[in-house]
Amino acid sequence: MESRMTNLSALIKQKIIDQGGWITFAEFMELALYSPSLGYYTGGVAKFGREGDFVTAPIISKLFGTTLAHQIAQILDYTPGRQILELGAGDGSAAADIMLTLEKLDALPSSYGILDVSPSTCAMQKEILSKKIPHLLHIFEWLSDIPEKLNGVVFANEVFDALPVNLIELTDSGVWEKGVAIQDNGFSWSNRIASQKILTALNKLELPVPYTTEISLVGQALMHRLAKSLEKGVIIIIDYGFREEEYYHPQRVSGTLMCHYKHRAHQNPFTMIGHQDITSHVDFSRLANIAKNSNLDVIGFCSQAQFLINCGITNLLQKPDASQIQSSLEVSAEINKLLSPAEMGELFKVLAIGKQIDFPIMGFSKRNRRELL
Repeated sequence: MESRMTNLSALIKQKIIDQGGWITFAEFMELALYSPSLGYYTGGVAKFGREGDFVTAPIISKLFGTTLAHQIAQILDYTPGRQILELGAGDGSAAADIMLTLEKLDALPSSYGILDVSPSTCAMQKEILSKKIPHLLHIFEWLSDIPEKLNGVVFANEVFDALPVNLIELTDSGVWEKGVAIQDNGFSWSNRIASQKILTALNKLELPVPYTTEISLVGQALMHRLAKSLEKGVIIIIDYGFREEEYYHPQRVSGTLMCHYKHRAHQNPFTMIGHQDITSHVDFSRLANIAKNSNLDVIGFCSQAQFLINCGITNLLQKPDASQIQSSLEVSAEINKLLSPAEMGELFKVLAIGKQIDFPIMGFSKRNRRELL
């Protein structure tokens, strides 16, 4: 652990030296999370579940993937290509649950692509899928890039929050980009005048002073790539975040940047480098605007709870007999974590973006809030 952290820190320091003593926080975050064999997501560290640093919805309950599969099946019925592309597939639990349900619904895709930057995570996915659905493994393919043409369903669960962000600080003296420098053989914050690209991204936002926030230029670029590739189908983004008014609320003066280690959250990205997650909330309005400017349609926006309810998750709870009461209570507790406002239900949102979709999407049949974006 120590040697890998030391090697990663040395790599980042060399990057800072090579660039004249300063790098953007987005560059720091990219290296800390995704450096080959050293980064948090690429170094083989246990990330998921009780032994890791966080749990995701598919790990909490297989009903997440099962319910999502009903939405996917509806979309595949209207898209002749019948492709599925999952970005950042975690440990593979969602993929297994989705495919088992699609098989029962007689709605299997023509292909199930997984795009993940971590070789160790891909190996984990292959192992889990080989155990759970060996008869369906031939449908899967592990990709190194987004396909040029997409026809079907693209979904990303807790992906955009882990993409590198640029940190912006507004002060009485101007707009600054918070970057990273070397100090006392460690890392420290260092500001430089914000670039024109940053100023353009901040355009039309009325923010108080002082104020610190994030902008994910990498997330925007990914959204542009997906929009360009989608020929017919739906992109579903599930993540924690806000619409613009909430994201840049006058009282949110410190931004949303957060680090996660062993299920504890803190705000110091310069500790446990390569062994802790670094995240920020997602600006769903910005993603929706990119879609609109790319001639795609914003189909729906709602809480995760509302989306899962619309897709029928509560219908999966059957009245148990005496022998099933304990397991039924466990399932009820799992569903509560997915739906409760105190858990994931309201903090997590679902954004759906589509092209050539002329039918109502079940996940947004009630309480669709796309007009708020």
